[in-house]
Amino acid sequence: METLRTPDDCFAALPGYSFAPHYLDAGGLRVHYLDEGPRAGTPLLLLHGEPSWSYLYRKMIPILVSAGHRVVAPDLVGFGRSDKPSARADYTYQRHVDWMRAVLTGLDLRGVTLVCQDWGGLIGLRLVAEHPERFARVVAANTFLPTGDRDPGPAFLAWRKFSQEVPEFPVGRIVRGGCVTELAPEVIAAYDAPFPEERYKAGARQFPLLVPTSRDDPAAEPNRAAWRVLEAWEKPFLTAFSDSDPITAGADGALQERIPGARGLPHTTITGAGHFLQEDRGEELARVVVDFVAST
Repeated sequence: METLRTPDDCFAALPGYSFAPHYLDAGGLRVHYLDEGPRAGTPLLLLHGEPSWSYLYRKMIPILVSAGHRVVAPDLVGFGRSDKPSARADYTYQRHVDWMRAVLTGLDLRGVTLVCQDWGGLIGLRLVAEHPERFARVVAANTFLPTGDRDPGPAFLAWRKFSQEVPEFPVGRIVRGGCVTELAPEVIAAYDAPFPEERYKAGARQFPLLVPTSRDDPAAEPNRAAWRVLEAWEKPFLTAFSDSDPITAGADGALQERIPGARGLPHTTITGAGHFLQEDRGEELARVVVDFVAST
């Protein structure tokens, strides 16, 4: 497997992102993660999605740490400071799950609160179902766990078409387009930072094709198996969706209905936020997480 590694100087002086880098091995690939706060604190595993990286959580981490929690925020393989296989065929749904499993088990995280958005949920909810003993609770934000049994909807299909046809994959502009608030040029540049050339974007290009949209997708049955676990999950499961995300709108209701641990909890709709609610309303989402952990 040929891999690329973004030069360290691409990450110099990014606004609001002064966290120390950490690395571990996942099947021969170097995976980057942030590890902030006391090691004895409740571990929070923050998983980002497409096409962002741990920079997305920069507004939330100080608030979570100040509440006494240990915050672990990996970069998915192909993103951020993690290694980037150069061939799109090297990226599969199962490999993404396995790469993040290496973080979960390599750091021996237990009693974990998962905070997940977008592909962070598609990967993270699989980990919850496959390692339920390691997780204490879940906060799901603008995410879902598809099995290919339902039409993904026009918004997702339009995004997938765009992602495959656009000549140059504009990562920073994509993040900006998924926000309600205006992003400063230097913030847009920070989202572009992991991808100095188009050849670094194989993982970002491939992600939309890995979402199961048919019953015979390779990930469909593993995701159905995960749902069988989640439909018996009684540990606390909170949804915190935004009010302005056409991609995942309504998925919070399905999660609340199907997962026993979601019943009776103060599920939140965060107003004034788009798909990337960590960028639009990160401080508010962080306070939701802090209150949820404290109350459960």
